[in-house]
Amino acid sequence: MADLQINRRLIMTPGPTLVDPRVSQAMSNQILGQFDPDFTDIMDHTMALIRKSFSTNNQFSFPIDGSSRAGLEAVIGSIVEPGDDVLVPIIGRFGDLAVELAQRAGGNVHTIETDWGQVLDQDQIIAEIKRLKPKVVAMVHGETSTGRLQPLDRIGKAVRQVGGFLVIDCVASYMGTPVLVDDWQIDAAVGGAQKCLSVPAGITPITFNDRFAEAINQRKRIERGVRSAEDADQAAFITSNYLDLTQLQDYWSPRRLNHHTEATVSVYGLNVGLQLALEEGLENRYARHLRIHRALNAGLTALGLHIFNEGDHEMPMVTCVEIPASLGDGEFFKAMLLKEFGVEISSSFGSLHGKIWRIGTMGYVAEKTNMVNFIALLAAALLTAGVNVDTKAGLAAFNQVYSD
Repeated sequence: MADLQINRRLIMTPGPTLVDPRVSQAMSNQILGQFDPDFTDIMDHTMALIRKSFSTNNQFSFPIDGSSRAGLEAVIGSIVEPGDDVLVPIIGRFGDLAVELAQRAGGNVHTIETDWGQVLDQDQIIAEIKRLKPKVVAMVHGETSTGRLQPLDRIGKAVRQVGGFLVIDCVASYMGTPVLVDDWQIDAAVGGAQKCLSVPAGITPITFNDRFAEAINQRKRIERGVRSAEDADQAAFITSNYLDLTQLQDYWSPRRLNHHTEATVSVYGLNVGLQLALEEGLENRYARHLRIHRALNAGLTALGLHIFNEGDHEMPMVTCVEIPASLGDGEFFKAMLLKEFGVEISSSFGSLHGKIWRIGTMGYVAEKTNMVNFIALLAAALLTAGVNVDTKAGLAAFNQVYSD
């Protein structure tokens, strides 16, 4: 049997990202049993860290075992019942995912859409909230398919006024730019491990407040094998067992409901990743991502490339670059960049497929040395492909803006 061999890469995608070696080291530790007091102490500490990371006092702040889509499905599938009106403002691919998840839960979905590469005006969204009075509004904060950051600080108040619940997908924005759950009156938020937190995919931090918990607990059903005499058996129960937040909240509470076998190693990684982020300081971390983003934009522009919709609500952890017309096939170049230069970037979807590349500057990768290497390697690959770029100007522009 051949040994497993992993080639060295500079991952510059909007997820997954390079993992901090201190996280990898933590994940190499011995397995603990999921109800070992040593491990339940780690669980409690991780919940406290998640609260700080979301700027919330929510009691229910814990991880879902699975990638971020599992977190989104757990939240949406637990709050949306068949026939519920759900409003989804769409600015890209992951708004469409929210539609998909709400429809699978039986929701009656309404949408507001804009062209990919733009954001929606909050007043337009609020007007639709007042008209529809939906039970749930599900929105994407950082839309990686287009590189846009959707303003939403006024939406929560409007949703509360009609008695609804605001669910936010902040998978890509989490730990890279402010996500103020309490201040913005977000009822449930889903973060991401494999993006700005630089933890391997497979575990997803989420948070939800007491009013959200009260609503989903109207559908609470504990499976028969672990049900106590005090547990009611609701008829309109949440259809997923694994992603049932009402059981998971008990699993992560002092009750320690025996639900599933916890991914203990992933919790180690999440715990250390959160500790590192909070030790850096949230404001410092946000400033680092923005600084790198601005400097990279300047460097790529000086190379001779064009930033897609520059200055229009850009995510500070995703740079979208127009594929040079002289290049022809952007997908062929992207594959060549990976094979020959060891650098991975992403294309996009839908109306932007074949028009832009998406470059992630998230978490551990968002450092000066990585950016300088990336600009130099990208320039070398473009020159190899026959695209005339100015490598020296690109590096100088990056350094100038980074140093300002």
